[in-house]
Amino acid sequence: MSDLQRMLDDIEMEVKLTRHLIGKNAFDDRVMAAMKEVPRHKFLPPNYRFLAYDNGPAPIGAGQTISQPYIVALMTDLLDTKPTDTILEIGTGSGYQAAILSKLVNQVYSLEIVEELATNARRQLKKLGYDNVEIKIGDGNFGWPEHAPFDGIVVTAAAPHIPQALIGQLRTGARLVIPVGTPYHYQELMVIEKMANGKIEARSVLSVSFVPLVGGSHVETTGKGSDLGDRHYE
Repeated sequence: MSDLQRMLDDIEMEVKLTRHLIGKNAFDDRVMAAMKEVPRHKFLPPNYRFLAYDNGPAPIGAGQTISQPYIVALMTDLLDTKPTDTILEIGTGSGYQAAILSKLVNQVYSLEIVEELATNARRQLKKLGYDNVEIKIGDGNFGWPEHAPFDGIVVTAAAPHIPQALIGQLRTGARLVIPVGTPYHYQELMVIEKMANGKIEARSVLSVSFVPLVGGSHVETTGKGSDLGDRHYE
């Protein structure tokens, strides 16, 4: 069995283990096809590529990590994307999540506050031919208003509260997928949906552990949700 196939099998097994939390027995076929097509090892530093297809996080430099494959697939699946969508990602990291999204949607805009990571991700995505991803160095707490509204927003680091700016940049009917909670302590993966009547619906999916979302000084926020069970890792 190849390392890639082992990763895909691990994702499918974890979906079954968490189906009572995530409310489904399998991820969308398009999501799993993207997980199969994108070479995860290309988004890791050479000295950590031996970890590329393990179902766990791995260091990418600057104190940041590439998320667990199951979590990448889960967050992507929760966005419920369409091929015509424009998606905002907060926290480019190595560019792996953006590459996955690029296979599923028309355009990905990605914000990264760490210049070194943004530069490396931009270079790697261009090298690998992911031409529908645009990266900007900036504070993701404030989103990217020039390109709003978005058909979905995914945040790849934990915020203590949900940034109001991101909710404001969601298109009606769109979803924000974000880990919310105290850095290095209890966090929940949440789905925020903007309804047609203007109301905001929020639900918790499962507990997670993410590195903290950097920035956000004086950012307007809204509250977080309720507690859940077993913790999963970015």
